[in-house]
Amino acid sequence: MLSHASQYAIRAILYLAQNSSSEDKLSAVTIANELEAPKPFLAKLLRQLASNNLVTSTKGPYGGFHLSEQDKQKRLWDVVVCIDGGHKFSECFIGLPQCSGKNPCPFHNIVVPFRERLASSFKQKNIQELIETMEIDKTLISLKGLDI
Repeated sequence: MLSHASQYAIRAILYLAQNSSSEDKLSAVTIANELEAPKPFLAKLLRQLASNNLVTSTKGPYGGFHLSEQDKQKRLWDVVVCIDGGHKFSECFIGLPQCSGKNPCPFHNIVVPFRERLASSFKQKNIQELIETMEIDKTLISLKGLDI
């Protein structure tokens, strides 16, 4: 449902929330290496997030990216809309352009309730809340360095 761009953007924001501060900014290269993401692609996404005030960016020799306390109050929905637009949660599951309640595809009635719950969760949960949940649940945003 989410594009690769949104997936990388969300992972980058979560990584920043856990590993950066106004004193300890991270470069796009560092984030890309840690998340095993394509460096130029992730750098472009981070610039887009910064220009939409979802991450904080500082230029110069001590520059880089971090999440301010204000950034951490942004919603996951804001990230998805910034990268993909809100339409990702209304597209047909199998890509039919005319799929709707009036003209449903075979999966419409299965997918719509799930999609609505997911969109609602993305609209309600902010970055800080997700980070707190991740710490409690011990969930990961990168598998780098793990023996799997």
